[in-house]
Amino acid sequence: MSAPIEDYALLSGLETAAMVGRNGSIDWLCLPRFDSPACLAALVGTEDNGFWRVAPVAAPAACTRRAYRPDTLVLDTWWETTEGAVRVTDFMPPRAQVPCIVRVIEGLSGAVSVRSELRLRFHQGRVVPWVRVTDDCTVAVAGPDSVWLGADGPVRALGKEGSTVLDFTVLAGQRLALTLVWSPSHRPGPPAAVSVPAETMLKETCDFWRRWAGQCRYQGPWRDAVVRSLITLKALTFAPTGGIVAAPTTSLPGCIGGERNWDYRYCWLRDSTRTLSCLLRSGYRDEAAAWLDWLVRAIAGDPVGLQTVYGLGGQRLLPETEAPWLPGYEGSQPVRFGNSAFGQFQLDVYGEVLDTLYLSLRAGMPMPAHVWDLVGEMMGFLQRHWREPDQGLWQVRGPRRQFVHSKVMVWVAADRALRMGELLGRNGSSAEWRAMRDEVHRQVLRQGWDAKQRSFVQSYGCADLDASALLMPRLGFLPAGDPRVLCTVREMQRLDHGGFLWRYAPGGDSAHGVDGMHGHEGAFVACSLWYAEALAASGHAEQAREAFERVIAVRNDVGLLSEQWDPDTGRQMGNAPQAFSHIALAETAFALSATPSRIPRSREATGRR
Repeated sequence: MSAPIEDYALLSGLETAAMVGRNGSIDWLCLPRFDSPACLAALVGTEDNGFWRVAPVAAPAACTRRAYRPDTLVLDTWWETTEGAVRVTDFMPPRAQVPCIVRVIEGLSGAVSVRSELRLRFHQGRVVPWVRVTDDCTVAVAGPDSVWLGADGPVRALGKEGSTVLDFTVLAGQRLALTLVWSPSHRPGPPAAVSVPAETMLKETCDFWRRWAGQCRYQGPWRDAVVRSLITLKALTFAPTGGIVAAPTTSLPGCIGGERNWDYRYCWLRDSTRTLSCLLRSGYRDEAAAWLDWLVRAIAGDPVGLQTVYGLGGQRLLPETEAPWLPGYEGSQPVRFGNSAFGQFQLDVYGEVLDTLYLSLRAGMPMPAHVWDLVGEMMGFLQRHWREPDQGLWQVRGPRRQFVHSKVMVWVAADRALRMGELLGRNGSSAEWRAMRDEVHRQVLRQGWDAKQRSFVQSYGCADLDASALLMPRLGFLPAGDPRVLCTVREMQRLDHGGFLWRYAPGGDSAHGVDGMHGHEGAFVACSLWYAEALAASGHAEQAREAFERVIAVRNDVGLLSEQWDPDTGRQMGNAPQAFSHIALAETAFALSATPSRIPRSREATGRR
């Protein structure tokens, strides 16, 4: 059985990632890329689907303690046993020639017996490789993949069916390193990384992350949390293209035992504006430029084909399949690879793209002529189709609706196109775009506002709330002090679940709710952070800080957040770590740090009339 989601720490080499538990086991690894088939898949299966555990033989079920080295993605794990104490240091060298995981075992006291057990299962945890031992390494081969395991000290190999087991003893002051490297199976001999001294790779990795973290501009009261979130965002970046995956995992459930299990190892356009904003205000202009370049390449072509989600290189086809041989995380089935959301119609992505382009232009990033042409094409498409229902921000699998947030983002698209035209001196279509912007605004205020409950609703004609309404002031649709915004922020208490916010009410107004799925899910971390930001903007600075620090408090022991939090069980839920959550954390910290400690409240905000 897999460990709790919050027990996992992240390792990344900026092309793929590994998830390592408190028991010393790497239970998730895709090679050579984030979106490649998994070769260690115990996270959504069993040990028979692949894992790599390094721990003392006499160790308890979990380590004594663990922590990332300050301002790095290098993980230290301490074990205290009856034989003595050891420290295991895990890391992935960033942008190595081939994906590589290094595990350094160091004796701190006594003489500790340590075991490494590696069980590789290629092609999503189901193909048993051919394993052979060479002079210096063990190599496992299946199809196009080979994985090499080397040790820089004496080890004793044990025969165990289906696994590679190495036993060794470390004394105080001694160290031994294990290096696992992927290589295409057609290449002869072990990759060069197997023979690179572990200490060299460790120093270079620590130096890389500390230099990178040192660029962070945030100096507020939550600096450690912000820096950890930014490091996580960097770790989820596919360096060759600049694309940022939503999470490195697939099918970690929003509901234990349920069907809300999605593959998040891709790049979502809904994240684009906040990603760029977060990177720019934090001081990471190079990463912001790389993300923008990825975005422009991905969306190139006919705006009719603009998707909600793309692959790491901008791939458009992400067919969704199920893996019946994997029992799922705590029995949550099906386990999915690929994501059919790529084929959904989602109006809000047009606003996200145009908002991102406008933000980049304001930041002084150049805009090639063909990108302005693309702006015109997207606006032409919206002029013809903005009145249609869509699947909305949350990519529901129920019927299309007239989602309020989607219409707000249509307004954003028109508004940002007009602003870009002013900056560039391109005003040829201004009158048409301005008329469209004004019409959308009037329609949302008329049909998206429920006068009886005094709040904006999820879609036209329904009474359900949606946390996306909290974004209206940030998007500029209405000012934070507008009475309708203040009332909507107050009404968001109806989405409260143990001090956190659902993204929308479970169940809603249909048998399975708006999303067409069975079962409830946890509170949404990003929405809880949006709420904190909205509270601050509407004059509730103390409540905003409390809401923000509730989220800070549910990060795991190494500072990571998944997509959701379940207050009933006190557990993280959904894919982890989640870029959306960490972007929202950093952005909210900036917003709250800039908020005066006391802001006058309006009578609407306090509920007095």
